[in-house]
Amino acid sequence: MSLLDTLGSLVGKSPEGGGGQQALIAAALEFVNSQPGGLNGLIDRFKEKGLGDVVTSWVSNGENQPIAPDALHSVLGSEAVTNLAAKAGVQPDQVTGLLSQILPHVVNAATPEGEVPAEGKLNATTVLGALGGLSALFGKGNA
Repeated sequence: MSLLDTLGSLVGKSPEGGGGQQALIAAALEFVNSQPGGLNGLIDRFKEKGLGDVVTSWVSNGENQPIAPDALHSVLGSEAVTNLAAKAGVQPDQVTGLLSQILPHVVNAATPEGEVPAEGKLNATTVLGALGGLSALFGKGNA
């Protein structure tokens, strides 16, 4: 699967192994849920930065459009990037690169019917289940 291949390659790039990415996914879910409006609030931030079509592709049932790390940093802001890095135990300069690979899959998994969940809140169990047992992949530390 391309998702598992992507995440497997990410595991190899982190000095913390898979734990950093698993922590980053958890921090990303918490970040999205803490936005005013949850995922809807994050979608609005993407739209404000001219990236509404990118985030909409993640919610829809079609192909996910990629996002450049710099563009993601612009949407999230430096403070959020620093906070996400601290929570995930990775360096701030790694966060947007990793999130640019992970976040489209997380949003896509949280919106399997192409619709944002009620109140825009993402359910970690649902997301991880839809992503196909990432915790098992991360636990191995190797792809």
